[in-house]
Amino acid sequence: MYVLLLKTRLKPGRFDTFMSAMQVNAAASVRDEPGCLTFDLMRDRSDPDLVWLYEVYVDEAAFEAHTHTAHFLASRPLVEPLIERQDAIAADMLALNPSR
Repeated sequence: MYVLLLKTRLKPGRFDTFMSAMQVNAAASVRDEPGCLTFDLMRDRSDPDLVWLYEVYVDEAAFEAHTHTAHFLASRPLVEPLIERQDAIAADMLALNPSR
């Protein structure tokens, strides 16, 4: 499995606007893309302008397909102006623990 962890530094005061757009993208990704297993959004407790995205895909091709979906493409012009910096870690999943 292919995993992305994105550390996203938002411009000050842009959290609500960012979340409005990203929640649509995240929900559609899990709902409509068979290759997207997880798309979670988290806010750092120590910094209100730091958001983490955690995405799990069946493989890298599924992630590449994600970047061509209507919901992804629609979200880009909405969220890109709100982001000050974004750092990505791409990883291979070693174990996916089931929910309890």
